[in-house]
Amino acid sequence: MKKRHPVRKFILTVFALLTCVVLVVGIYFGARGYKMYQEAMSQTSIEEMVDTVRGEEHFTRYDDLPEFYINAVISVEDHRFMEHPGIDPIAICRALWTDLKSMSFEEGGSTITQQIAKNLFFTQEKLVERKVAEIFVVFAMEHEYSKEELFELYVNTAYFGSGYYGIYAAAMGYFDKLPSELTRYEAAMLAGVPNAPSAYSPDVSEELAEQRTVQVLSSMVRHELITQEEADGIAGK
Repeated sequence: MKKRHPVRKFILTVFALLTCVVLVVGIYFGARGYKMYQEAMSQTSIEEMVDTVRGEEHFTRYDDLPEFYINAVISVEDHRFMEHPGIDPIAICRALWTDLKSMSFEEGGSTITQQIAKNLFFTQEKLVERKVAEIFVVFAMEHEYSKEELFELYVNTAYFGSGYYGIYAAAMGYFDKLPSELTRYEAAMLAGVPNAPSAYSPDVSEELAEQRTVQVLSSMVRHELITQEEADGIAGK
């Protein structure tokens, strides 16, 4: 009978231990996340929260948003939004790799639907169990609402800096225009602000806001929504 090579045996043992650790950690945070989800739902159901958002005086419908703005937001925030089921495994793996390299929790691979869940039901605190709780909300929302309805909820609850919540308040506050009246440059700028409102708000720094707008346009070029020539024209180059 052949003896197992000691190095191979050691590797298999370590792998088995790591698998057990991952399972235990997954069960632990899964249970805590589900509890957090249940607590949130006991306070306000998804349907009640959505009705509250839709009942706001200046709630902006999907059909009243410029197509360019919609494309810009999806491109820069979650370019597989229309295809994935609410979570994006590719984005999560990429974010996890980035976090491991930096030994931080800087990126979470959040989709638009995950951001809605966070905005409506949870705090901004970076906790693993909160991310798990988000997923339970995400799957429920993706089951009940269309992608267009979810996009509406996102842009009407996102924070745009300077005290502006929602695309209507941001368009009026920054440009004194209805969302439907935004130019392509203004739409690209507002698409980029929610990523970091304290930095990209044009009220805080026009230079950073312009740089972020160029990033949004570059993302649209990368995802073949506009050409580089169009991006240069919009940016005024």
